[in-house]
Amino acid sequence: MKFSTHLLVICFLLGLFSISKTYSQERTLSANSKISILTCGTANEAYSLFGHTAIRISDPENFIDVVYNYGAFDFSTPNFVLKFIKGDLQYFAAIHPYSDFINEYTYEHRDVYEQQLQISLPLRQDLYNNLQQSLTSGESYYTYKFIDKNCTSMVVDIINKSLKQNIVVKKGDTAITYRSILYPYFDNHFYEKLGTSIIFGKKVDQDGTQIFLPFELLESLKKINYNGQKLVTQTIPVLTFEKQIESSWWNNPYSYLIALLLILILNIKKLNQFYFLLLSLIGLFFIFAGFYSFHEELAWNYNVLLFNPLLLVLLFFTLTNNSRYIYKLAIANLICLVIYLILLANKAHLLIVLPMIITSGVLLVRTAIKNKKRIPIII
Repeated sequence: MKFSTHLLVICFLLGLFSISKTYSQERTLSANSKISILTCGTANEAYSLFGHTAIRISDPENFIDVVYNYGAFDFSTPNFVLKFIKGDLQYFAAIHPYSDFINEYTYEHRDVYEQQLQISLPLRQDLYNNLQQSLTSGESYYTYKFIDKNCTSMVVDIINKSLKQNIVVKKGDTAITYRSILYPYFDNHFYEKLGTSIIFGKKVDQDGTQIFLPFELLESLKKINYNGQKLVTQTIPVLTFEKQIESSWWNNPYSYLIALLLILILNIKKLNQFYFLLLSLIGLFFIFAGFYSFHEELAWNYNVLLFNPLLLVLLFFTLTNNSRYIYKLAIANLICLVIYLILLANKAHLLIVLPMIITSGVLLVRTAIKNKKRIPIII
């Protein structure tokens, strides 16, 4: 039994070695080879809200038809969630047969568009060699960054590396912020939109000058010229499906507005305290993530002016019935809200957080009035 187990392990390892060696060998592409960029459509799951980018290598003479995917990660990674939050989770490149790739997206009912790169055979060979090298070297693994390092930006980088110049760059409106670019992707996903609005800090308010989303790359490729001709001449819809609009009884702005309205109308002390507690704990998480995480998108998060940890101090003095400090902290939080409102004047997420600003403002004004020290009138 023990010998048999060892034999199976040895055979398995030899099989892996054989597969690895086969893929690591550099083949010479034929004149009929094609290299295409695949842009995959969005879906309702959180990981698929922005689509996906991959590279297809097709060469019938060499029996090659594979897809290189830079968006793979391992759920079994120890401390997966903490690594993702910290920003040191390792993503890696993977290779799949084209048929398997298409079958997966057919099953998920997600669109796939193909754009063939109009480049010479030597450049196709260079790109193919670079892709192969990225699978068998340390380049296969990379530290995921929401804007700077993802499945789309990695494809852009390897194309530009192979063409030996920065040909693939963003074409279109570069004066719109990253935050504004993201907003349309959250249609019918209200709380995902709210969550990203408040967890992202200053970086996403910068002008979106670089390609970081799949459909940005698709649109840019249509407009890029290389050696006097279009880099891609057509966009072929490989798979198309009717858009499924997901409806939810709770994941919508109405549940959000009703909840806040009930807090204001009911004006229950315990409920108000719970609301302040929730905001302050979220703010503490933002501060922790800003210092702990390598994700630059989470740093300098001015949304803590709304999700203010000072509310926790306010709650402490509320429990000790210290009217003097309750009043001072209520005023301090109101000042923070005013500053926050000024900062949001030209930001994309002003309207989505405005109901929370109003709710917090009303509750803080009530708290300040209730705890303001009355000046005795001497007759």
